Amino acid sequence: MIRSLHYGKDGALRVGLTLEAIAAARQSADGLLWLDLCDEPPAQCEPILRDVFGFHPLAVDDALAESHHPKIDDWGDYLLVVLHGVVFDGQGESQVHTQELDVFLGRSYVITYRTEPIAAVDRVWALCQRDVRHIQHGPDHLLYKLADELVADYMPAVEAIDEAIDRIEDDLFDGAGTAVPENIFRLKRGLLHLRRIIAPQREVLNKLSRGDFPVILDDDRVFFRDVYDHLVRLYDITESLRDLVASVLDSYLSVVNNRMNDVMKTLTVIATLFMPLSFLVGFFGMNFFQPVTALDAWTDLPVFILTLLILIVVPASMIVWMRRRRWL
Repeated sequence: MIRSLHYGKDGALRVGLTLEAIAAARQSADGLLWLDLCDEPPAQCEPILRDVFGFHPLAVDDALAESHHPKIDDWGDYLLVVLHGVVFDGQGESQVHTQELDVFLGRSYVITYRTEPIAAVDRVWALCQRDVRHIQHGPDHLLYKLADELVADYMPAVEAIDEAIDRIEDDLFDGAGTAVPENIFRLKRGLLHLRRIIAPQREVLNKLSRGDFPVILDDDRVFFRDVYDHLVRLYDITESLRDLVASVLDSYLSVVNNRMNDVMKTLTVIATLFMPLSFLVGFFGMNFFQPVTALDAWTDLPVFILTLLILIVVPASMIVWMRRRRWL
């Protein structure tokens, strides 16, 4: 999908420009042109970027053919800014899905390229159509709106991860089995992936807030600094969540060890209770004694009853003794 809008100096907003109108708007320094390329083949986008806007082939290749972590490249008259949005889908190996957004920022235009729909970009597009005040402050302010909306989607993802950790903690003591460590490691990979995105994106916003680029107006530095502050806070929250996941993993291992100790204690008690019984029945069950006199008294009913009483009283006494020693 290729869509475009142009805000002229006369205050008129035009949407759905033809390729000729886009080229004319590119040549004109008046107004603001936003060209949004979404899920389009690189072969169709490359002629527009190289021929109509005159971008360097390396910049075009970076935007169309490669995936990057957040970064910023200064090409003199324009910037190539790579930003990432985040979606917590609760599925997959890491449960955190990142969406790359490549932005070409010039003095009178903004070009966005993405391989999949990004909710933040669609929201900004709808805002610009609804209220021209969002685009009448220039292309650098439009870039700020895009970055701000992308970062705004980080917090719901972080909160979803926090809720997932709470659910794991609840399942930890309910005997959820092998699902608990699997979910823990998935969240751990997701937080690591999120950290790898937030850290470089924080540096991108820091560079934009310092005003080292001619296409960024001095009045808009403070807006990028605000987004930078949000990313700093998100980075700290992510680190806290990583520590929390690590503590949950330690708690899981502790619970598993305690359960194993309980099982071993139960088995030990059973073996201990049967130890004297095994001795008695083993000793009197040996068949290599040769009696030298009549032993009829050892095989009558009273002896049988006495033996049963011994087999019952001995383990019962051992249980009482173990409880007094607080072994049970």
